[in-house]
Parts: sequence; structure tokens; C-alpha cells
Amino acid sequence: MRILEHAVYRGPHLYSATPMVRFMLDLNDLEALPTNLLPGFTENLLGVLPTLRHHGCSRRREGGLIERMNEGTWIGHVVEHVALELQCLAGSRVSRGKTRSVPGATGVYNVMYAYRIEAAGLAAGRLALELVSDLLPPEHRSLEGIDVLHHALPAAADGREQVRGLDALAEIVRRGSLGPTTQSIVDEARRRGIPYERLGEHSLIRLGQGTHQRLLRASITGLTSQIGVDNAGDKALAKSLLSAAGLPVPYGAVVNTEERAVAAAARFSGPGVTKPLDGNHGRGVTLDLVSEEDVRRGFATAAAYSRKVIVEEQVAGRDYRALVIGGKLAAVAERVPACVMGDGIRTVSELIDQLNADPRRGQGHEKAMTRVVVDEALLLSLARQGLELTATPLAGEIVLLREVANLSAGGEAIDRTDLIHLENRAIVERAARVIGLGRVSQ
Repeated sequence: MRILEHAVYRGPHLYSATPMVRFMLDLNDLEALPTNLLPGFTENLLGVLPTLRHHGCSRRREGGLIERMNEGTWIGHVVEHVALELQCLAGSRVSRGKTRSVPGATGVYNVMYAYRIEAAGLAAGRLALELVSDLLPPEHRSLEGIDVLHHALPAAADGREQVRGLDALAEIVRRGSLGPTTQSIVDEARRRGIPYERLGEHSLIRLGQGTHQRLLRASITGLTSQIGVDNAGDKALAKSLLSAAGLPVPYGAVVNTEERAVAAAARFSGPGVTKPLDGNHGRGVTLDLVSEEDVRRGFATAAAYSRKVIVEEQVAGRDYRALVIGGKLAAVAERVPACVMGDGIRTVSELIDQLNADPRRGQGHEKAMTRVVVDEALLLSLARQGLELTATPLAGEIVLLREVANLSAGGEAIDRTDLIHLENRAIVERAARVIGLGRVSQ
């Protein structure tokens, strides 16, 4: 087999409205060998990728692809389906594909398949070609021109071994996935039929076209004030602005030494909190600081992320995040720290493994929820409860795995939009205005 040319379509194109990878594949002598004339090929392929049984193909029913292969279809068509399935197994669900012969060229086909992440689409095509080739009779395993499909995966001795490349493909998907905020906006744009395009390798998205286009990255759009973003990113300045506007904020101070942190915490009437001045995602945050030793430890943790540290009183209560759009409250989420419930049988470590087995959890922001990582912060949270990873909690006992409720630390979010009090709604909307966020440009 030989690739004659290839293309990546990032928007509507001649063949489909769906973004696709296309490569022109010359089957050479395989043109005379459809799948029904390749003994054991279909069975061996299913042994490597059993989930291909679910592909309906043109039959539009489960098992349709296998029926086509048993009746006899060409290798290019098989490569199309394998490339789609590999992306699905790697965590990037796609389904549309087509393979068509090139008029006037015997044995030459345009193989096309959808992708959501361009790098993963190209890598899946290369992996699919290598996998299918490895299952062919030895005299037909020649592959030429596949270097045009970038992001090559490690070579392997045979087809089954090559599927281990799924780990590498899954890593490409993880690195190329949009964050949950950006992805939710893209999903809604797709549902509404709004054209979108990813610009570059990060999370910059263009919605719409021409004079109606808008740029966004996560929750920041072209209408978001740069000054507002800077104000929100500076915790000390944000607190000062909110306090001056008569909004409630916790008492605290910005310090750069342990001694100053201890002195500031000594004025608190209850537990304290330390956090990096310019941190995010809950990194470096320590709660429930009561003793001088606690404060010193919390300062050291925060100082690892920022030269300046905020020490402030801990406000008891639940953790909420509010979304303001156009100056009006749009949504409220309660964030719950990562935790497990004991059953009297499994250890904390085993309960964490069960929690992470949830398919909704992934690494970083690749999925809606994040896997819980066993680190120093988690071990400290367990120690405060008198537990270790090897401990077996009682049935029904709740074990807190994190002190912070950030989603990036394994926490969960619960929709509370319909429950927010009118007074809190007014506070949230006013806070957004004071900081300089949530307005719509005229």
C-alpha cells in the first residue's frame, strides 16, 4: 500500500460538512484481494479490535461492518473504520467516514474519516495503516508514504502489540482536548449549528464567520475587559475593590515571610487559610490553620507557587462558584471536595481506585471530572482524620480526600442555580461589576 497524497479539512469541504482527514491510498495488488479472500483477516482484526463489531457501516445496524468484510470489501474501507475506532478508544468519539474509489485510477481510493483533534486524527490514520498491514499476508505488508501522517506512534512487532499505541494516542487526545469550559461552549455551538474553528494548539476558538465571528478562550471572550481579568487575577486587589464597594470579604493580609504570616494569623478569631497571591486551581491552598506550626506549614506550601502569600480568616460554609454573563447571574454551582464513602471492606486506597474508575474522570481537564491523585495534600487531609491509605473506613463513613473543592483537585460540581437567594444574586452581580467583569460592550 502507498499513500499518494493527504489533506486535513478543518471545515466544510467537497466530501462532507464534517472536519476530516483524507488520504489517497493506492492498494496495488491488494485491489484483487478483498477481505473475503484474505483467510483469517477478519477474525484476527476482531481479535485486536473487538469493538469493531459495533460498527454498522452502510447497513446502519450493529455488525454491519463485519457483514461487509465477510462478503468482501477493500482494505481502504477497513482502514477507515479502524482509524475511527482507534480515536474512540483513545477518548475522542467520532463516527463519520467514507471510502471512495478515485475515477480513472484502478486500485486507488480516497480514505476519509472524521476527527475532533487534528493531531489524533493523523496519528490514528498512521496507526490504522500499520495495524491493518501487520495483519495482512507477509507478501502484502509493504507500506509507503505514511510519514506524511504526522505524530507517528511507536512501531511494534505485530498488530496486537501495535494496539498498545493506544496509550500514545490517548496521550495525544489528552493534550489536545479543550478544557471543560471551552468544550461546553463548542458543544453548544455545534448543537446550534454555529460554525467554529480551533485556532492554534491551545484553547482559542473562533465562533461564527465574517462580521459575526467571535473569539473566546475558556470563559474569556472578545467582550471581556482586560482590566477586569487583571483585577480578578490579583486576589489582594480584588478584595480591596470589593471591600470598598461594601461587599463582604474575609479579613487578611499579604505577606512574604513566615513570621509575618504568623503575626497576621494571630489576629484571627478562628482558623486561617493560606493561598498563593496569584495561584489558581486550588494549588497551594491550605485550610483549617489553627496553630503557629499550621500557619508556617501553610505558608511554605503557598510560597512554592508564589513569592507573596495571602493569609486570611477562614469563612465557614459551602463552596460556590457563580457565572455572570452580561451583568446577570447565569448559573451557580456548589463545589464538593473529593471524598469517598467507606464500606467496611475496602481500604482508602482501594476506594480511591474505585472513584477514579468512573469514566467521567480523566487526567487534567480532558473530561468533565478529574481523577484524584495521591499526593502530600491528600495524605495530610487523611492524617487530620486519623487515617492512612491502608485504613479501612467503616460502612457509611465519609472520608475527605481534599480540603479544597476545586474540580481540578478531583472535586464535583452540583447545579444550584435555582436555589440561590435573591440577596446573594445581587451580591454576585454587583461583585462582577466592581471587578470589571460580566459587562457587555456597547
